[in-house]
Amino acid sequence: MKTRIAVAFSALLLLCPSVFAAQPVELRMSWWGGNSRHQATLKALAAFEKKYPDIKVKAEYTGWEGHQSRLSTQIASGTEPDIMQTNWPWLPIFSKDGNGYYDIYQLKEWVDLTQFDARDLLPVTLNGKLNGLPISVNAPVFYYNTETWKQAGIAYPETWEALFAAGKTFKEKLGNDYYPLVMVNQDVLLMINSYMMQKYNLPMFDAQKKIMPWSDEQWLDAFRFLQRLKDDHVIPGPRTLASYGKGYDYEMKPWINNKWGGAYTWNVSVRMYINNLAPPATLVTGKYPVLPQAKDAGIYFKVAQMFSVAKSTKHPREAAMLLNFLLNDKDAALALGLERGIPLGKTAVETLTRHEVIKKNDPMVAGLNLVQALPSNMVATPWIEDNQIVDQFTTAWENMDYGRQTTGQAAATFKQQAERILRKLTRARDR
Repeated sequence: MKTRIAVAFSALLLLCPSVFAAQPVELRMSWWGGNSRHQATLKALAAFEKKYPDIKVKAEYTGWEGHQSRLSTQIASGTEPDIMQTNWPWLPIFSKDGNGYYDIYQLKEWVDLTQFDARDLLPVTLNGKLNGLPISVNAPVFYYNTETWKQAGIAYPETWEALFAAGKTFKEKLGNDYYPLVMVNQDVLLMINSYMMQKYNLPMFDAQKKIMPWSDEQWLDAFRFLQRLKDDHVIPGPRTLASYGKGYDYEMKPWINNKWGGAYTWNVSVRMYINNLAPPATLVTGKYPVLPQAKDAGIYFKVAQMFSVAKSTKHPREAAMLLNFLLNDKDAALALGLERGIPLGKTAVETLTRHEVIKKNDPMVAGLNLVQALPSNMVATPWIEDNQIVDQFTTAWENMDYGRQTTGQAAATFKQQAERILRKLTRARDR
């Protein structure tokens, strides 16, 4: 009897070997973005599964809103995806000591790190551990709506004073609803940082000393600059923006209807702004204003996003293979295009350049090239993008706009609160 069972079992193995084969590995991958990024990433994942049929990838994608909170909950419970698109400023939140993510140096057998310059890996390395691979570099750029500025009949500003003058012209010539620029709160903070760096050669945050080096007088100067942006009609203030409801500025009617003449925004984000304009309107890069005496243009270059491997993953080898494919494979490069910016990996850049995906006149490319040509040695810190810091700035700006605080009071309050938050953030990281 036993012999007959053994023979039957052997025959089954010969006829149906797949019945007893190992099950495919399933990975989870999360990211945020708009529909075009979702579709491009899904296309890249399909190409990966075709190349590696024994590895399946479950896609988990959302918009920007709420993505960090969702990821925080997952990481805290050890249920985060195997591969995550993460924001560089989140690094000290999720990996204070460098141990929050899987050390990719331990996965170098399956990840080609020679595709990246050593300097590109520095911002994502903590305590000698590589917490992710940088996807692209990002910087804020002045972009202008071609049709709106034609209506205004003036040239794109090349100096700060010309920018302030443009605000008055927009109001007088086009109407109270027209502005040269629109910005979200974080971008306003970055513009202030750039202006003050040019004027005093001091950044808002000193990365090495972990302090905010501006004096009380300099903070007052910074908030006077902020007040002037609104008073000279360069940007809509919080009350005006609130009247259009919640949502992204590029989804609001004044943007779609060409009433807001441009944006100071990340070069990686520019396509979302362009996509919501009715042709023939489009965005072009404008000269970055720099004070005559400035030694540094104060450009805030940073890693746009990175792909990280979960520390809790049960499949580090397969996760590394997916990571390597997304950033270093030619098919993946063509599928992803510039949805996450201009890639840093050598093969990806060569592939996209050869297929004319990377073009000099593309606003994303042209904007980055423009600011990279300026003198700027400022070291980016994640603190200027920390949600608590940005929230405090938003409150200060609203207090000014609604008349609850004077410019001086708002500056002093923000300085006090931001320094308190910074001490908390740096203590947590140093522990």
